[in-house]
Amino acid sequence: MTAHSYENDSAPIAPQYPFVQVRVTGSVQDPWAWLSDKENPATIPYLVAENKFADTWFKQRQSLTDEIFTEIKSRMHEDDTSAPVQFGDWWYAQQTIAGAGYMIHTRGKTSETATESLLLDENLEAKQFEFFGLGAFELTADHNFLAWSHETDGSEQFTIKIRDLKSNLDIADTLINTNNSGVVWSHDAQYLFYLTHDVQMRPNKVWRHKIGEMQSQDVLIFQEDDERFNVEILLTRSGEWIIIECSSRITTECRLLSAHDVTQPLALVRPRSDEVEYRLDHWGDQFIVLTNLNALDFRVMTAPISDPNSWTELVAHTPGQRIAHIDTFKSHLILHRWVNAQQTLTLIKRDGATTTLHTGNEPHEVGGQYCPQWDTNTYRYTTESLISPNTVFDHDLLTNQRTIAKTQIVPNVDLSNYVAVREWVTAKDGTRIALDIVRHKSTPPGSNGPGLLYAYGSYEASVPPWFSVARLSLLDRGWVWALAHPRGGGECGRNWYLDGKLLNKRNTFYDINDSARHLYANHVAPGALGVRGGSAGGLMVGACITFEPKLYGAAIAEVPFVDVINSMSDPTLPLTINEWDEWGDPRSEPLASYMLSYSPYDNTIFAPYPPMYVTAGLNDPRVCYHEPAKWVAKLRSLGGMRQPLLFNCEMDAGHGGKSDRYDQWRDEAKVLTFLLTVVTSNLA
Repeated sequence: MTAHSYENDSAPIAPQYPFVQVRVTGSVQDPWAWLSDKENPATIPYLVAENKFADTWFKQRQSLTDEIFTEIKSRMHEDDTSAPVQFGDWWYAQQTIAGAGYMIHTRGKTSETATESLLLDENLEAKQFEFFGLGAFELTADHNFLAWSHETDGSEQFTIKIRDLKSNLDIADTLINTNNSGVVWSHDAQYLFYLTHDVQMRPNKVWRHKIGEMQSQDVLIFQEDDERFNVEILLTRSGEWIIIECSSRITTECRLLSAHDVTQPLALVRPRSDEVEYRLDHWGDQFIVLTNLNALDFRVMTAPISDPNSWTELVAHTPGQRIAHIDTFKSHLILHRWVNAQQTLTLIKRDGATTTLHTGNEPHEVGGQYCPQWDTNTYRYTTESLISPNTVFDHDLLTNQRTIAKTQIVPNVDLSNYVAVREWVTAKDGTRIALDIVRHKSTPPGSNGPGLLYAYGSYEASVPPWFSVARLSLLDRGWVWALAHPRGGGECGRNWYLDGKLLNKRNTFYDINDSARHLYANHVAPGALGVRGGSAGGLMVGACITFEPKLYGAAIAEVPFVDVINSMSDPTLPLTINEWDEWGDPRSEPLASYMLSYSPYDNTIFAPYPPMYVTAGLNDPRVCYHEPAKWVAKLRSLGGMRQPLLFNCEMDAGHGGKSDRYDQWRDEAKVLTFLLTVVTSNLA
């Protein structure tokens, strides 16, 4: 096949070539299947032509993009330093500097001098690359060495380096083609443990590297052969134990290794049992286990060091209140739990006494901040909401009082001008869906202006309401912005997730479209609502507009997972096999027919779909670039949709797009330019 010629600025039309996809539901023609071959001589020219077409559209609106970028930048405190955190005898911090796109990592002997000694300047490391992603950042127990990793093209294949913090120079040891699923030091800093992946990018091998030796001499200490399972390696918060965790979407198995004696055989905690999940951490004289064993929304168990498979209940299961995570400290635990679509924190002391930490009243995000000290009575966490910027709190667990360590500075903004509310949507089957809404005070409810609906709704991933300075550019122009919490996420317990996966997946898309109808009825003008999502949220966008093409005034689908059946039918692709527990295996019924009922690529027809902006990353290992590329090619060929249809494929990046923060702000300005242009035209 020869490269197709694109000689003008009109929308590129991808050529079609006969190709049959054989399926349980019947063979289908897939004339754009060739786009899945990056080496095909026609693939890159087509992607370049699409990028050129999108660039032309945005250049015609450059003044608006520049205006929005300037607004975003003006609200950023470009010279900033994180709240220093104590770890051992040092205080650690991170800095950003105006004009520099990446983070600087520092430390000092006191909180006041935490920026005194340079550890790693990502700007220097990124200087020769279009893309730079920092992975591991792991200190030895004596704080003399730093293991850090990076990747330079978005493919998520990392190189590990080891920095001597006395000289601030990297030593000779370099470990290539590693996976960013854990890097752990032995207590004596003589060994480093890391992971590599198979051809499907599944982390599956754990290696022990002796400092000073070649990577070819490294010892393979564990290999996971079941393709449903990923491997992760981590160090307990106490620093005493190394945990190797094998997990599928529904099952977990852990192994232990003393960080003080790392050449011993691994100890199995509990053999894997289908649909039993557990996570382990160390708590002094015992282990803490978070598990769903006979507890749908998880419970907390203890286990003796001598017999980690013998579990005794510490915190009972509460239906609908999903325990998501536990932080262990020498004298207490902190439970992270989702209750009625809101994150909560609970303190548990050694004697079993519990205290709920007050983190705020309005719906908000609660994040466990970096708290490396094992023996402490202060817990650091962050909160933010749709109208409150990120704030770092130090919570005194003895007095139950909290103090502010740092609040995100938002220049040139009066945050009292914005108001946020939580409303509840009644879905078509009677289920109540939480919907968080933010607007400018000058935009009263029912103002019939434009709006944007955002959601994710997969993998039990709970998306709390977060603060965004870029979002203010919409709100200041009279927009309403809404975050939906559809089934498929984890905001309302494990059943909330189960009701939005496998043979219940359509519920996610119904919930979003019902949320859109609620916004139209109460906040947004007819036809003036956009919908936005990325990755599995991009599938949400594709499915929602496929179900109801006329419902939205615009759609933003970022790295969207839209060629669902073809990807889930191909076990050679990254992630496919261990994704079957989430989406199902379409090589058999009833999943084949059910998946066919919502797959955007398969269901695209001649229809009045809304104007769309679609993105991809050429090196994306999670959602391959060809999924959105094929979808856009099919949409263009069939016609019928409302214009414009724009597609941008980042040629030097992966799933997360560009890595430089200024480039990220420019990309966001383009998204907002698209929305302001096409949705506002619906109000004319």
